[in-house]
Amino acid sequence: MTDTTKPIINPRDLELDHWTQGSFFESRDAAFGALLGLKDLGIGYGEVPPGKSGCPFHNHHVEEELFIILEGEGTYRLGDKRHAVGPGDILGAPAGGPETAHHLVNTGTVPLKYLSISTMAATEICEYPDSGKFLAKTRGPGGERRFRFIGRSGGAVDYWDGEPGA
Repeated sequence: MTDTTKPIINPRDLELDHWTQGSFFESRDAAFGALLGLKDLGIGYGEVPPGKSGCPFHNHHVEEELFIILEGEGTYRLGDKRHAVGPGDILGAPAGGPETAHHLVNTGTVPLKYLSISTMAATEICEYPDSGKFLAKTRGPGGERRFRFIGRSGGAVDYWDGEPGA
């Protein structure tokens, strides 16, 4: 433990970041694994308003995620299925292809509050099946961002493209 880490955190004490994107995405959330001294496990707390989602439908190729519903009701979209969820439900999002793509939508009348827990891979590829995007990213020691690229496969080039003498 360092001077900036704590052994215990209560979500009500977190300073939440409020953001919106378009008409469907909105959340008040905070990541706090590092505050607990964790390096390989990410932990977040989120509050999503009724009718909204905190992230696009996506799948991870390396990282696994777990969600614990604390308050509210929603729909957990996992692959091609949808599941009603509520307080006490624990949701798994294993690494894989589009069959493991997932996101939560608040279908209730009060904020959907949940914890998210994930492995913190040094290298990750995410896909977004609804929009055809992908994300490639790497993290260095301590979790700092080293590389991050979001794009679509339609912009692919040959392996040798642009190489001197190729």
